[in-house]
Order: sequence, then structure tokens, then C-alpha cells
Amino acid sequence: MSLSILEKLRGNKFIRNIGWLSGSELIIRIFRLVTTVVLARWLSEYDYGLAAVVLTVNEFVRVFARNGIGHKLIQAPEEEIEELCEAAYWLNWVIFAALFAIQCLLAFVISWIYKDSQLIAPICAMALVYLMVPISSVQSELIVRENRLEILAIANTLQIGADNVLTLIFALLHMGMWAIVLPKILVAPIWVAINYINHPWQPAKRFTTKNWGNIFRFGRNILGVELLKTLRANLDYLIVGKFLGIKELGYYYWAFNAGLGISLSVISSINSAIFPHLCAARSELSKFKARYFSSIKTITLMIVPLVMLQSGLAHFYVPVVFGHKWIPAIPILVLICLSAIPRPFADAASGLLVAVDKPEVDLRWNIIFTALFTGGLLIGVQYQALGVAVSVLLTHLIFLPLFTVWATRYVFARLYKEEMQK
Repeated sequence: MSLSILEKLRGNKFIRNIGWLSGSELIIRIFRLVTTVVLARWLSEYDYGLAAVVLTVNEFVRVFARNGIGHKLIQAPEEEIEELCEAAYWLNWVIFAALFAIQCLLAFVISWIYKDSQLIAPICAMALVYLMVPISSVQSELIVRENRLEILAIANTLQIGADNVLTLIFALLHMGMWAIVLPKILVAPIWVAINYINHPWQPAKRFTTKNWGNIFRFGRNILGVELLKTLRANLDYLIVGKFLGIKELGYYYWAFNAGLGISLSVISSINSAIFPHLCAARSELSKFKARYFSSIKTITLMIVPLVMLQSGLAHFYVPVVFGHKWIPAIPILVLICLSAIPRPFADAASGLLVAVDKPEVDLRWNIIFTALFTGGLLIGVQYQALGVAVSVLLTHLIFLPLFTVWATRYVFARLYKEEMQK
């Protein structure tokens, strides 16, 4: 019986992809754990706060790169893929060049808002990455379309592993916030090179705008969802930094990353695997449904034990591993960590909606949830950083399960109705 189960696991592409990506994340977490310990001891709370502002600005601009182009290439019929790849290649260059210019301009605005000129140079420097990504972005999406996620795992491991090693070295060299920012620029060519080498597709070297409209129409709802997700992922940083100060943001930013970093790595692995896994079976209802609910079961077995273990042991490992100065942030860490439990289930439900060509429904839900989340944060900040963490936990525990159940019922009720009408 055990041999039979093992054979089934080997034959399950979704499990294998999660295995590759989770193995990659495990290696990354080992590097990151050592780096986080060093940063916690060598960087001040103020350095953490400055780095949080720089990375938050970069994340808000970078979200426009997650504009549905990749989803379109993954989902498109085989007969359309070559023309769409050509269109996507040139469209990517236009978008990323614009993002480079926008982020450089924003650097001066953010510096004025926070009244700190130290923010200008790192924000502009981070924008250089945008000028590298289009070289192999189409190849990367085609690799995902072909379900060769082991390539993605290798690229992530090498890139983020190198990022953490450089961060460790720069922190020991007393480079302050640059220890966090500079490595992310230096390691970007690793991702570009691995994707470029591992797929033979090449552009025709002839600029074209054909199919841009087709891509925009498909991607606008996905971009809207990504904008709202990014707003939610960073809104608490912005609110804490603005209302409570840079030092308090440093405590909160450390607690968020130490508490949710591992879980978000696993969730990211699941999200990367589940969308192509579902798209490959969308033409066959029974197989499509089986894949979705099997994925939900896998998420449960992976996420719940991990989160409970990490949150339960926080009071023991934080002072030993990170140092006693972070003990005041432990309650924030625990609350943020627990908020991870419902996140991957809602992400799976969002992927389900996109897989059946209903990204506009996902967009409407994200608008509603972002409004609820913002309201919770504005209430929570009245009670300092701990109040913000409580609001993050409550909004996720209450509303994400409701959405997951509703979206699942909506999609399969609709698909069964269409099946009966055939």
C-alpha cells in the first residue's frame, strides 16, 4: 500500500512541482534565517525602518509588472501562443522602461513625505532591476506553461540564496540599509540568465503592437487584483510608519517578516504550482474538480501544522535566535503568523476563478476585502503596532474563509450548469 501511495505521489505533477518549489524555499529559508539573525543583531531599528520604506515603494511599483501578461501566455491556446509571445516581449519592454522612470520620480516624492533624503538613492537603484527583466520574461512564462517548475525552483534558490549571502556580508561590513537593498540589484541577472538559457524561444527582433489589446483586455482584471493585493501587503507598513514612526515600523517590519516569512514562502510555492495545474485540466470538469479539492487538502496538510508550530514556539526561539531586543515584538509576530492560515485557501479560490475566465469576479472580491482590511488597520493603529497586528489577524480569519467557500460554490455550480446545458 505504501508503495502504491509513493507511486501516486511521483505521478502527481502538482505534488512534484510543490516539492521542487518547497525544497527551493527550504534552502532559501536556511540562508534567510542566518541572514535575519545577523541583521537583527547588526542593524538598528531605524535601518530596518528605512529598508522597509524602500522595499515597500519598490513593491508598489513592481506590481504593475504582474499585469496578466504571464497569465495570458500560460492560459492561451497553442495556435495563438507564438503571436502572443511576440506581442508580450515588446509590451514588456515598454512597461518596464516606464516603471524604471516612475520609480525614480517617486524616490523624490517619498523622500519629501518621510523627510529623509537617504531614501532617494536606494529607491532609484532598485529601479535598475526593471531594465533586466524583459530579456527573459517571456521564456519564464513559457517554462511555467510547460509545467517545468523545477527551473523556477532552481532560479529562485540561486537568486535568493545569493541575495541572502550578500546581505549577510554587507551587514557585517556595517552597510546599514544598503545591506538589504544592494544585493537585490546585484542578483537580478541570475534569474534572467537561468530563464534565458532554459527555453529556446527568441523574439523576431521586429517591434509590433499586434495583440496588445487582447493582452490588455485579459490582464486588466488580474492587474487590478495584484494592485489590491500589493496595497494590502504593504498598507500596514505605510500606516505604522506614518502614524507611529520609523522606529516602530522597524519593530513591526521585523515581526512581520520573521513571523510570516516562512509561511509566505510555502504559500508562494503553492500559488506558483496551482494555477498551471488547474489550467491543464479545465476542459474536463471531473478532473478539474478533483485537482482543485486535492490541492485544498495538500494546502491544509502543509500550512496548518507549520503555522501552529512556529507561532507556538515564538516565545522560546526569538530571544535565543534573534536577541533579547526583539522580545517586545513577539506578540506581533505570533498574531501575524496566525494570519497565514486562511491565506493560501483564498489564493487557491482566486486561481480557480481566473482558470475559468472569471478574473473580474476575483477583482470585485479584492476591492471589497481591501476596503475591509483598510478599515481594520485604521482602527488598529489607534492601539499601536499590536493593534495593527490584531486587525490583520481578524480580517483574514473572518473574511478569507467566507470568500473561499463562496468562490468554490460559485465556480462549480456554474460549471455544472454549463455541463447540463450541453
